[in-house]
Amino acid sequence: MKLEHWIIVAFIALCAGMTGVFLSGPLNNARPSSSAAGLHDLVHHDLNLSKDQAGKLDVIEDRFAIRKSDLEARLKGANRALAEAISADKTNSPRVQAAIEEFHQAMGELQKLTIEHVFEMRELLTEEQAAVFDAEVVRALTED
Repeated sequence: MKLEHWIIVAFIALCAGMTGVFLSGPLNNARPSSSAAGLHDLVHHDLNLSKDQAGKLDVIEDRFAIRKSDLEARLKGANRALAEAISADKTNSPRVQAAIEEFHQAMGELQKLTIEHVFEMRELLTEEQAAVFDAEVVRALTED
């Protein structure tokens, strides 16, 4: 395999991993990253949500989980298509490029969906809760 192919594969894997770090946790309940776990714990335990807020949050999270799952399936499909194209074509072919574009599109949609989810959760919060939430979101996105 040519060096340019390995670079493409490594870049896509890196992007997928970075997306996964932020998206796991409250948005997936499976092995949360420390950032996502911090946001999840904050919302569910530290902000002292009212029963009404907690009920609305559950609905928001359930809806998000379905949409997220669909996009994750697209990402996996694009990775499979990329692997097949690289294996078959052994060059940076139109098929390879199409798989990369599909992956990038799905990843971008997943990132946008996640940010929309964060803002949708924020709408449930009181002004005081939102200030704490905002600080945690910024911390999670900027921690090293």
